[in-house]
Amino acid sequence: MAFVEQVVSASPLLHLTTMGYSMEGRALPVVVVGDVEDASPEAVLATGKARVYVQANIHAGEVCGKEAMQVLLRSLANGAHAEWLDSLVLLIAPIYNADGNERVKLTNRRYQHGPVAGMGQRYNAQDLDLNRDNMKLETPEARSLVAFWDRYDPHVIIDLHTTNGTRHAYRLTYAPPLHPNTDARIVELARAHLLPEVTRTLKAKYDWDYYYYGNLPWRGVDAERGWYTFSHQPRFLTNYVGLCNRIAILSEAYSYATVEERILATLRFVEEVAEVAYRHASAMRRITAAADSVDIVGRELALRATYERSSEPVEILMGEVVEERNPYTGLPMLRRLDVRRPERMPEFGTFRPTETERAPAAYLVPGDLNEVLNLLDDHGIEWSRLEVAVALRVERFVIDSTTVAEREYQGHHERTLFGDYEETEVTLAAGTAVVRVSQPLGRLAFALLEPRSDDSLVSWDLLGDALDEARYYPVMRTFQR
Repeated sequence: MAFVEQVVSASPLLHLTTMGYSMEGRALPVVVVGDVEDASPEAVLATGKARVYVQANIHAGEVCGKEAMQVLLRSLANGAHAEWLDSLVLLIAPIYNADGNERVKLTNRRYQHGPVAGMGQRYNAQDLDLNRDNMKLETPEARSLVAFWDRYDPHVIIDLHTTNGTRHAYRLTYAPPLHPNTDARIVELARAHLLPEVTRTLKAKYDWDYYYYGNLPWRGVDAERGWYTFSHQPRFLTNYVGLCNRIAILSEAYSYATVEERILATLRFVEEVAEVAYRHASAMRRITAAADSVDIVGRELALRATYERSSEPVEILMGEVVEERNPYTGLPMLRRLDVRRPERMPEFGTFRPTETERAPAAYLVPGDLNEVLNLLDDHGIEWSRLEVAVALRVERFVIDSTTVAEREYQGHHERTLFGDYEETEVTLAAGTAVVRVSQPLGRLAFALLEPRSDDSLVSWDLLGDALDEARYYPVMRTFQR
C-alpha cells in the first residue's frame, strides 16, 4: 500500500481508489491509469475509452502478478506507454487476496521456485478460494469485485495466476472464457486475433514461448494423453466474465521458473495484451456492446458440458526441471531448464454441451426467496416484482430425485437435481419476482437459475429449505414475453 500510494503521487495520470474490503478489513486497492480527472466511475466512463482491468494475487501464493503490476505502475508513472492512454483507461488491482497475502509461510506452494523466504496462501481469511466464488459470492472480496465491475464496466479483464503441475516449456500459459454459452464474437476475438497476436509478438521479441493453458492428465487418471484446459464453469473468474459479455484472459506464469522470470513473463504478457487492446479498442467496445444487445430467448444453451477433442493433434512443447533445495527449509523446489521438446497430442481446450435447454423469456422467483433475489442484485441482474396476481402458462421443473455430494467443497455439499419440465397454468402471487432473460446478463441469469445448470443456485445448495422434500423446483419459467 505504501508503494501504491507513492507511485500514484508521482504522476497526475495515476489515481488511487479501492474496490472494497477483504474479510479482515483490508482495503483492496485499484489504480486508475488514464487521462481522467479522478478515480471515480463517472470520470472513467465519461472518457468513452475502452477499459482494461488487470487483477493480481487472487491466489496469494502466486505472487508474480502482484510484483509485475507494481513494476508496470512504476513504468506508467514514469511516462512509459503513454500512447495507450489515447484509447484506454487501465484499472490495475495488484492485490485482490490481501488477507491470504499476509499469511506467509515458507512451505506454501510446494515445489514452486520461490520466493524462498515464503509467500501467502491460496485461500482468503475464510479459507475459501476466491476463484471459485464468482457465482455464490460468499466472500467480501468477490462481492467487492462484482460491485466494482458494475460501476466501472471494464471491457477486458486479465486475471493473473501462477500454475504448477505439468512440466512444459512455456513461460506462461493463458485462456479465454471457456463456457460454451459465451457470445461467439468474444471467443472469436480472443482466439483468432488477440491471443495469437500477443503470442507471435512475444516470440519475435524475446524467443519466449506462450500458449493456451493446459495440463497432461493427472497421474492415476484414466484419460487419453493430451493437453487439457481447466473447467468451463463460471465459478472460475474468466468464465464468469465471458457470461457477462466481456473479454476475459487468464494468465498463468510457470511455477518452476524463477521468481524473476515469472514476474517478467507476466509483465511482458500484460504489456502486449494492453498494446493489442490499445490498437483494437474500438473493436472491443463494439463487440461487447453487440453481445449485450443479443436477445438469447429461445436459443439452446448449455446446462452441462464436456471437453471437446481437437480434430487434429497439436504440437505441445514439453520441458524439463531440475530439483533444488530451499536454503531455509531444505525442501525441494523445481527449476525449469531451457529445454523444448515438441510432442504432438490432441488438445482438449474447448467445451461442447452435453445437455441443453432453451432460454425462456423469464424466470419467476417466489417473492419470499430473499437470498436468491439478493444474490441476483449482487450480480447486477435486473428483475421486477408483479404488482398484482397474474394467471400465466408456465413450465415448472418436476424433481424426480436429488443427489448431494458427501464431500464438502468450498463450504458446500454440491447438489444435483434430476427431473424434467411440465407445462401448467398457475396464478402467480403479487410480489413474485420476474427475471427477464432478454437483458445483458441473461446468460448469467440462465446459468444461475436453471435447475440442471452445473454451476447454479442448486449446485451450490443456496436455496435453503426450499428444496427440502420438494416436489417442484421453486423457480418457474415462461416463454411468454
